[in-house]
Amino acid sequence: MRSITMEISGHTRLLCLIGSPVAHSGSPAMYNYSFEKLGLDYRYLAFDIKEEDTKKAIEALKIMNFRGCNITMPGKTVAASCCDELSKAAQLTGAINTIVNEDGKLVGHITDGTGWIRNCLEHGFDIHGKKLVIAGTGGAGTAIQIAAALGGAKKIAIFARKSSPRFANGEETVRKIREHVPECQAEIFDLEDAEALRRELTNADLFCNATKVGMKPMDDQSVIPDVSMMRPELVVSDIVYNPRETKLLKEAKEAGCKVIPGIGMLLWQGAEAFRLYTGQEMPVKEVQERYFSE
Repeated sequence: MRSITMEISGHTRLLCLIGSPVAHSGSPAMYNYSFEKLGLDYRYLAFDIKEEDTKKAIEALKIMNFRGCNITMPGKTVAASCCDELSKAAQLTGAINTIVNEDGKLVGHITDGTGWIRNCLEHGFDIHGKKLVIAGTGGAGTAIQIAAALGGAKKIAIFARKSSPRFANGEETVRKIREHVPECQAEIFDLEDAEALRRELTNADLFCNATKVGMKPMDDQSVIPDVSMMRPELVVSDIVYNPRETKLLKEAKEAGCKVIPGIGMLLWQGAEAFRLYTGQEMPVKEVQERYFSE
């Protein structure tokens, strides 16, 4: 197979990652490997773009007829305002992580939530008709909650610290779900209310940690304060992927729960963006072995 550099031509379409910082990102390697593997004439780069320059960057990329871009923090909300159209999930989330240039029309998507759902499916858990308890009301948590509601979850109990400014985000998410997806029951509770958490977990099918608890410097902490709240029938998911096994997942395993590590969400949200860009499936097995193995 010819090298990536030799294949660049006047017809090659550009894709990229924008945000700050991006130098650590594995996205260019993952996408370029996949383009080469499938013989697609696309190339993917990363540009360090501050939040205040996000709009100008997207305008410039549009002029250059880029095929699309991924947006990481801190520009996800600003980027949504630059689009001509938003997917239903992106509309309700209020942020995007993927833009696709459809013949000059910029369409914004959020693949974090669909990536999380696909990761659950790959581990044998289908959210349809299930009760989910989700801790966290930041960008990832909101995307997961909206995607889960749109994806057929029966009930979503959201937990966040009432003392946090982000609690209002959760209240707004509950309002949006009730208005736009009325068949899904949504409620929000104070994460510091241990009894409410225990009660909601009693008949839950899955618990998801969508907070930063579990990653350094909080790697010695778990968002579930008492292991006795977990039971073998409960599936436990974590979006934290460094470390691969968080304290939450370790304790969930010891309690007999099926666990879903966060690294798969990272893989599958990228695979969903790849599908949106190319109309083809990313060679996930090869990508997983090459870039996501221990």
